[in-house]
Amino acid sequence: MSDTPAEPAPTTLRAAVWLLFAEGAGMVGLTAYLAYELLTADAVGLASAAMLTVFAALGAVALFLLGRTLGQGRAGARGPAIVLQLMLCAVGYYMIQGGLAWLGFLLIALGLGVCGLLLAPASTRALGVG
Repeated sequence: MSDTPAEPAPTTLRAAVWLLFAEGAGMVGLTAYLAYELLTADAVGLASAAMLTVFAALGAVALFLLGRTLGQGRAGARGPAIVLQLMLCAVGYYMIQGGLAWLGFLLIALGLGVCGLLLAPASTRALGVG
């Protein structure tokens, strides 16, 4: 056992991890809403509704796993986390196009913010990337 304690994660990395957990919690809420809608819907389009619900649940699991893995200091999770954040930006763009501009801009800002936190020099050093 080493006499020197492990260096704590920098604020940028901890903030990114907590935002990934918050996004995962939001996806859990979305999954619950979609499951409710699926169970109370008419018989039209149930297969696509079920697939959408499963996709949301898998997204929630992915966000939680990536957050946990980054919290453990594993650099391999940074790339997939950034990809999910860029996908969030795409969702935000289409929400703006669909008339929910306030939510779309919020999602884009969140996605770019988490990308910035993950690419910050302090996070990069802590993950041992580069």
